[in-house]
Amino acid sequence: MPGIGKDATVISFPDRYLVAKTDPITFATDQIGWYAVHVNANDIAAMGGDPRWFLATLLLPEGKTGFGEAEAIFAQIAQACQDLGVVLCGGHTEITAGLDRPIVIGQMLGEVEKEKLIVPEQARPGDDIILTKGIAIEGTALIAREKESLLRTLGEIFVKKCRSLLREPGISVVREAQIANHTAVIHAFHDPTEGGLATGLHELAAAARVGMLIEMERITVLPETALLCQELRLNPLGLLASGALVIAAPEGEAPKIMSAIQEAGISAAVIGKILEKEKGIKMMQQGQVKNLPIFSRDEVARFFERGK
Repeated sequence: MPGIGKDATVISFPDRYLVAKTDPITFATDQIGWYAVHVNANDIAAMGGDPRWFLATLLLPEGKTGFGEAEAIFAQIAQACQDLGVVLCGGHTEITAGLDRPIVIGQMLGEVEKEKLIVPEQARPGDDIILTKGIAIEGTALIAREKESLLRTLGEIFVKKCRSLLREPGISVVREAQIANHTAVIHAFHDPTEGGLATGLHELAAAARVGMLIEMERITVLPETALLCQELRLNPLGLLASGALVIAAPEGEAPKIMSAIQEAGISAAVIGKILEKEKGIKMMQQGQVKNLPIFSRDEVARFFERGK
């Protein structure tokens, strides 16, 4: 059944599930093919599945595109698929009137054993909430790549570091999802994207009909993200968050999960607890408890609109 916090569909076959996902890339232009593969693969992994096959629809602006641009985008797609062990099996390319930039619409198919399927409504009170890597990794890299001129006062080295976050620590959560799912009992995964970590947590809570208490001091904000958000007056809690994976795990399982993920060189920390729904979705900051903010628009969208 479709719903908030459910980013892929599941089709039943006799011995396994086929997991299917589609998502467009509309903000990015630099490395757009790379984004398309990874954001779609993330949602397969967040259902407990392994990404297997990718199709891409590439829409290119009329009068602004040559063979070189199309070839570059498909080279990015091919490289990202190779890195994930995914087969690029089809798609469509066209010149489309009315566009001012390329758009890639990706479709990812994956598989999962029936007993390994993970859906967000399985999160339950008492679960620990684990967060991998940190927040706003995608948003930081995207802004540095698309609006580099606005960050010149922070220095070339800083901008280069922000740009590099796209690949290190990277926007993919496939590896940590697979490790966690093969290490311990997992009640829910969610990969926060538009609207940042705050929106992702609200989506998970809505799907599972639960409350939460998030400890803000435990959330990793990379130094580059913190400085960029400070400079541009953005809230990292509401900034594009691909690269982070939220894991809801039964109490007592978190140490085993984090140990396995950390052994793979990926950071992870418990940032809160799942509570009963009537307790609300709260955050604790400097000893004070208040409502976790809601972002009606992603901070990237607000920033791009503000910059027009």
